[in-house]
Amino acid sequence: MLKPSDFRERVKRERRLMRRKYLYLLLSFVAVLLIGVYLLWSSASFQRQYVYPFPYRETVEDYADRYHVDPYLAAAVIRTESKFQDSVHSHRGAIGLMQLMPDTAQWIAGQLDDASYSVEAIHEPERNIRYGIWYLRSLQREFDGNDVLALAAYNAGRGNVQDWIRENGWPADFHDIDAIPYQETREYVRKVLTAEKKYREFYGSSEK
Repeated sequence: MLKPSDFRERVKRERRLMRRKYLYLLLSFVAVLLIGVYLLWSSASFQRQYVYPFPYRETVEDYADRYHVDPYLAAAVIRTESKFQDSVHSHRGAIGLMQLMPDTAQWIAGQLDDASYSVEAIHEPERNIRYGIWYLRSLQREFDGNDVLALAAYNAGRGNVQDWIRENGWPADFHDIDAIPYQETREYVRKVLTAEKKYREFYGSSEK
């Protein structure tokens, strides 16, 4: 016959074993859950649909073709700027999908002879995309087709990039993102170029 003290010790041991068993089951469940989430997140179909979606694809491709811009680069700019949210405003006053500043958009409208321009009109997805892609192309021309410099100018302004080129003697084939003085711009350029590769991977076929 067990002594009361022995009985209590036995109960404690059984409780400890039960706690360990429950903890093991919980950890196993969490591990399986995390593996499942990782596999789902890393799957091409999930990435394409939820991480790198392509709303307004036809509009982007139409204007990219018109202005001779890589549609995947344009899509990457939109994703980085606004995540395809057409109503977004930045604290600096940038508007819409491609986050155009009103002054820049007004200048673009003049270059395009768009007499119907207004600040309100920049909110229209099609016009915003048209202006943004045209502007991206103008930066590519200004920087001799160098996407790193063109993207840096899209983020930090063409004047700043021209200053950096003069001050640092950057060559026409400059690609050293780490040399860009602004951290925000460095991160921006990297994000866009990474997203461009993903869009090309997911949407590079002829299927739409």
